[in-house]
Amino acid sequence: MLQTLQVLSILFCAIGMGLALAHALEFPGKRRLDGATYRKIQTIYYPGFTLGGFFGEPLAIVAIVALLFVMPFGTVAFWLTTIALVSMLMAHGIYWMVTHPVNKVWLKDERLHGTGAAFFATGRAAAEADWTTLRDRWEMSHVARAACGLVGLFALAAAAVRPM
Repeated sequence: MLQTLQVLSILFCAIGMGLALAHALEFPGKRRLDGATYRKIQTIYYPGFTLGGFFGEPLAIVAIVALLFVMPFGTVAFWLTTIALVSMLMAHGIYWMVTHPVNKVWLKDERLHGTGAAFFATGRAAAEADWTTLRDRWEMSHVARAACGLVGLFALAAAAVRPM
């Protein structure tokens, strides 16, 4: 059970981190785009990234919490797993506090359907601002989320190779 939860935690954490890292790696190239092109490109991420993010991070958090329940308390592996949980909670919090409100601005004129429409109906939209301010907020939120995911993934991997 312990090893299964470790593998699932690593897998789901890698999915969440990978999506954020992909966005972070695009940032230098996307800075060269004009406003109209940038806003048009933003719509290509839906629904693919929405589905990956909707399942990856929450499942990572659930798997890590379950892992903590079967991990021997007080061991180095337990504390590394706790670091992973905190990192993934931070990444998820950044999404809801920074990324999602900007997403709602980018998508306000898009016709979304099904789960995507319901998902993006939640939460508040960011205050209207210059598009470069919104761009930088959105892009830097993914840099921060990628860093959190990387810390979480590293901590889970290190915990998995530690003797109990």
